[in-house]
Amino acid sequence: MPTPPSRLRYQTAGESHGPALIATVLGVPAGLTIDTDFINQELRRRQGGYGRGGRQKLETDTVEILTGVRQGRSIGAPITLHVKNRDSRLDDLERTPPVHRPRPGHADLPGSIKWLTTDCRETLERASARETAARVAACSVGTLVLREIFGVESFGFVRQILDQRTDADVTPQNWRSLREVRDASDTYTLDEATTERQRAVIRQAKIDKDTVGGHVECHLFNCPPGVGSSMNWYDKLDARIAYAVMGIQAFKAVQIGAGTRAAETRGSQLHDPIRYDATKTGESHLGFVRDSNNAGGTEGGMTNGQPVVVTGTMKPIATILRGLPSVDLNTKQPEESQYERSDICAVSAASVVMEHAVAFEAAAAFMEKFGGDSVPETRANYESFLDIARALPLEDPAQTIA
Repeated sequence: MPTPPSRLRYQTAGESHGPALIATVLGVPAGLTIDTDFINQELRRRQGGYGRGGRQKLETDTVEILTGVRQGRSIGAPITLHVKNRDSRLDDLERTPPVHRPRPGHADLPGSIKWLTTDCRETLERASARETAARVAACSVGTLVLREIFGVESFGFVRQILDQRTDADVTPQNWRSLREVRDASDTYTLDEATTERQRAVIRQAKIDKDTVGGHVECHLFNCPPGVGSSMNWYDKLDARIAYAVMGIQAFKAVQIGAGTRAAETRGSQLHDPIRYDATKTGESHLGFVRDSNNAGGTEGGMTNGQPVVVTGTMKPIATILRGLPSVDLNTKQPEESQYERSDICAVSAASVVMEHAVAFEAAAAFMEKFGGDSVPETRANYESFLDIARALPLEDPAQTIA
């Protein structure tokens, strides 16, 4: 059965050293401003961060829109986004030779077995994190859907690199000022002291010919209760977000709200008490407030009116300059893993990818509940829902707001 046309979704294509990366986004309502300056800004942020490798000096990622947009606005058709690879040498066997010594921690070995080849390049060119340039371009469109139609804002940053962590508290009141701090930090974290400590960790890893990972965090602000569903496991918003985050290269864990801390806390201390404040019913707020957010903005697979808070864990990059024990897939003899140009730390870049991946899944859930063929229709559906929700309890379940 075909996927409903209102379903917001995307597909990427392209290899690390191919001519280009392509993304196609479907289900965007007509009339959305496709802000290419914003998309290009996010592509630049994805290329930045202390500890990035030489590839970023070769590329200057910018998006070209090939279809689905007229005079800067979506027309309801599939939107095709094109990011050119300047370092395009996929078929040049001298510059991109076969890789027969798989890197532990990468897709090299399982991919070679899956596709029945001893050349790991057949896998690594697509498995490469270079693909996330296309993903940021595509998912940024979802971020625009959230922002322009529903007034939902996203904020992603680096919480920790190796053992160096910021404990800065992020709230609906301070996140915009923290965004300025993040943008001034070359590790994309939230205070200057942590930035310096994280830089030192990365610098030492480079000296040691090693790599480091960390934790990244994303917050979504201004979500009303009731987006997502508890009726089917695959419609639960937190599950969909977890799927999207775990689909980012090198991510090994995802948490919502308190995450694993929930196992160490009694229910009476963990669950967020509910109270009603009639003064807080504007915008997406329906008057139900919490003084804590251990749930991370979701309960039962649905938004609960609090900020959605997601933490993703990125492992250290698998390409290590000093190499690791491996084997030659042709001879089966012990060898050191083969080196491909790479980063020492890409946690900062990963925070950009995760921010937009989370936003896109939220945008898809919003569109499934409120979606129409155009921006005005979708916005009217959303505002009507909020009006009805504020009027609860309804005398007649079939009652509508005039």
